[in-house]
Amino acid sequence: MSRDQLIKRRSELGEGSSTGGGGGGVVIIPSGSQQPPLAPPQLSRYESQKRRDWNTFGQYLKNQRPPVALSHSNYNHVLDFLRYLDQFGKTKVHLQSCAYFGHPDPAGPCTCPLRQAWGSLDALIGRLRAAYEENGGSPETNPFASGAIRVYLREIRDSQAKARGIPYKKKKKTRKIPILRQTNKET
Repeated sequence: MSRDQLIKRRSELGEGSSTGGGGGGVVIIPSGSQQPPLAPPQLSRYESQKRRDWNTFGQYLKNQRPPVALSHSNYNHVLDFLRYLDQFGKTKVHLQSCAYFGHPDPAGPCTCPLRQAWGSLDALIGRLRAAYEENGGSPETNPFASGAIRVYLREIRDSQAKARGIPYKKKKKTRKIPILRQTNKET
């Protein structure tokens, strides 16, 4: 066995590595060989989620009867997609007929449905809005930026807040008012 092959074999077996684990060593490639192709850069968590969301929406449109092309999608398709996602939600939203409606800390279990939380839907729409434009859509025709989507999200936010007894209060921007100093002049 040549020296290069021996070094490669040891590194494959993990011998001589400081980690002590198997297969964690460095592979030395003899000169004259081709190097392995570089891996694509690692995406951020946000970018990965945006790509997953975009692919999920595209798959949702393909599964419609008849299938809808991304270029032909509109805000109605987006609203239907958001309603479809509700079945996978994990947030308990009490119905008005429920004894716990409006109580932030219910005393026991109930049969009210689980829904997508407003914050999750809001973040999803933000990612899909960005993905639409990154994939060649124009801002003027972006179905995720429609006023109907904003109204829908506002209604979801308000109804969930009411059902859980937690009022939603928009954070107000505080204005810094300069304090005028009065000088006491002795006369």
